[in-house]
Amino acid sequence: MSLANLLQLIVLAALWGASFLFIRVGVVEFGVAPLMALRVGIGALFLVAMLLARRPLDATLATLRRCGWPLLIVGILNSAAPFCLFAYAELTLSAGATSVINATTPLWGALVAYLWLRDRLTTVRTIGMAIGFAGVMVLVWNQIAPAAGAAAPAVPVQGLLAAAAALAAAALYGVAGNFAKRYLTDVDALTNAAGSMLGATVTLAPLAFLTWPAAPVSAQAWGAVLALGVGCTGIAYFIYFHLVAVAGPARAMTVTFVIPLFGILWGAWFLGEPVSLAMIAGCGIVLAGTALATGALGRLPLRRRRKLAR
Repeated sequence: MSLANLLQLIVLAALWGASFLFIRVGVVEFGVAPLMALRVGIGALFLVAMLLARRPLDATLATLRRCGWPLLIVGILNSAAPFCLFAYAELTLSAGATSVINATTPLWGALVAYLWLRDRLTTVRTIGMAIGFAGVMVLVWNQIAPAAGAAAPAVPVQGLLAAAAALAAAALYGVAGNFAKRYLTDVDALTNAAGSMLGATVTLAPLAFLTWPAAPVSAQAWGAVLALGVGCTGIAYFIYFHLVAVAGPARAMTVTFVIPLFGILWGAWFLGEPVSLAMIAGCGIVLAGTALATGALGRLPLRRRRKLAR
């Protein structure tokens, strides 16, 4: 990977890591569905404009009509539902903790591929999954343990529900990836993203209308919405597709390992979220398990050099 591509990867991780910050800022005033509907709507406009700039309108409409239902399902599984689940989780969990739980997405992807598509699951990958989920337990306990001794017994339960929502969101990402692999292999990544984001917008729009906040929303919350839609969705997807094209999907997906670092950094910097040793340990365990489960450690240059030396 060239230096320019590496810098783009870092920018992408910074943008997607910042999404957890902006969700935490906006969800309190907007509520879950309105915030996420605005995010996917703005993102859909950006991606459709990008798509039309690269492909003829007739060809684009033909693809969207042909693959309408699979794209709608991917939109629900990969955007509408997980975005809402993460927003719900961040009503309780910190932005940094939620970004780390998001890093379990490859673990879920490997598990779903094994159960559904019968992909091979080696002993090393199984151990990696166990390590990764153990890291999540360390992280979640660090988030809810201080509340365990509080007077209100409902607080720890709320924390567990929030953690379960975040894990469910990551699991849905894993299901969506395998669904797209099964039913949308003939659709390019940009059309897939634009079409699924349109599907997510159509899905969330009625919910947003029914639950729109009655009180006026502050400029700060609107700023978070614009940052989510334009920066963390539209621009981020543009960078991601560029990296997929020039560096390959495997290298582009390594952004998963960098996102939690920025999620923790932005949460601590802008929201004053505490960063404990237990949180750092949980993050490290999750990333180590993910690296094992996805085979990323096997692609390290050092290991390749050792094989060549033999």
